[in-house]
Amino acid sequence: MSVLICGGAGYIGSHNIRAFTAHGENVIVIDNLETGHRESIPENIKFYQGDIRDSQILDKIFTENKIEAVIHFCAFSLVGESVEQPLKYFNNNVGGMISLLEAMQRNGIKKIIFSSTAATYGEPKKIPIFETDETIPTNPYGESKRIMEKIIYWVSRRYDIRYVSLRYFNVAGAWHDGSIGEDHIHETHLIPLILQVPLGKREFVTIYGDDYPTKDGTCIRDYVHVEDLAEAHILALEYLRNGGESQIFNLGSGDGYSVMEMINAARKATGQNIPVKIGTRREGDPAKLVADSTKAHEILKWYPKFTNMEEIISSAWKWHQSHPNGYKS
Repeated sequence: MSVLICGGAGYIGSHNIRAFTAHGENVIVIDNLETGHRESIPENIKFYQGDIRDSQILDKIFTENKIEAVIHFCAFSLVGESVEQPLKYFNNNVGGMISLLEAMQRNGIKKIIFSSTAATYGEPKKIPIFETDETIPTNPYGESKRIMEKIIYWVSRRYDIRYVSLRYFNVAGAWHDGSIGEDHIHETHLIPLILQVPLGKREFVTIYGDDYPTKDGTCIRDYVHVEDLAEAHILALEYLRNGGESQIFNLGSGDGYSVMEMINAARKATGQNIPVKIGTRREGDPAKLVADSTKAHEILKWYPKFTNMEEIISSAWKWHQSHPNGYKS
């Protein structure tokens, strides 16, 4: 039996390919390569280039391969772009989920692990954030993921499809040997933006607001290493294989790091000075977002191995040094 990884050419998907294959799983991949990179997928992996909104290619995959479970990473994920182009996000994210579940139902596939997000919570009323807290997204990206979760819930009740939805907080780092990492067309994530300074791609890092009610005035976020995240997907699959009921889990370290702390950790990891400039606050940026991942600890037995921020950034730095222009180099 095989595992189908949808969106396997993306940042998180490509790391899951390596984690699942290292764990002895047979992996099949589909990706339309709109934002992903073919170079991130090992040559020995069976790859289908296509869109999960295309029912024909999904039926072809399920017919040609014995698929036990689906890991779903296909989604647009830029918050700002989602505000500017909400229909694009609902069409791709929600439409893709509907198409995928329809194909699973037609072909008798009963397990799915879904890549969700902390953006489903919106502005938290308390910290840390629990899975039972209110989900009131503040942008179309988060809303699309919340809708996708609701669709899985109702479909699972009708068609006996069991799921695990993993709500990620901030994903960081790269594969330990530096062979794959983070490469976005329009970079918005903090660590790659910081590392662009020692790479010579920008002169300074902008901190958007230093007057938040935090220890140093800059926003605090919860970061989890991408390899730890991949391990959670393996454990989620084992959970479903063992008959586990459908569940939602937070995935975070449980520790918060401020933007300034991240920059200081990057200075140590790279051995270089990283100049900063203070900008104005961005609308909608909460002061603090930190996960409570107790449920994942207790049920999945998932515990992050990468807990030192300098170590996490060092893994990203290793990738960026060897691939200064991403996969193009």
